[in-house]
Amino acid sequence: MSEEKTITVFFEQDHDRLDELFKTFQKMKRSDFAKAKEAFKAFKFGLQRHIVWEEDLLFPLWEKETGMSEGGATSVMRAEHRQIGQHLEAIHQQVADQSPDSDQEEQALLNLLGSHNMKEERVLYPSLDRVTNAKERETVFHNMGTIPEERYKLCCGQH
Repeated sequence: MSEEKTITVFFEQDHDRLDELFKTFQKMKRSDFAKAKEAFKAFKFGLQRHIVWEEDLLFPLWEKETGMSEGGATSVMRAEHRQIGQHLEAIHQQVADQSPDSDQEEQALLNLLGSHNMKEERVLYPSLDRVTNAKERETVFHNMGTIPEERYKLCCGQH
């Protein structure tokens, strides 16, 4: 019998996968820029996809189930997503310019992602798992696959 798929496990694993891609970018950017760029492209695409999944599927589900939308946790998280996007674009510009000098932008992104991901992993995801049933969660996972890739944007000179 397979274990029931939870939002918490899936999204935490995606956070971990994205963290590893970003670490690879940071580690390689001064020694093998081509590999670093590939890691950054995968990170950027994955992070943007992750944000779209949250904003299109998880946040509306949270708002429907809890009745909290205006000024609630998801409003804060959406605002943080905009800030994350700005930091991501600043790093992207450095990568597009073939410059490894993005340390400040990277630190700003990591600082924001650290607190943001903690809120999601400690509050949002477990709460969603509590207020939804397996069928509702399975619908979320199915719908994640139906969002067109164009929504996640391209990277590094491939716009």
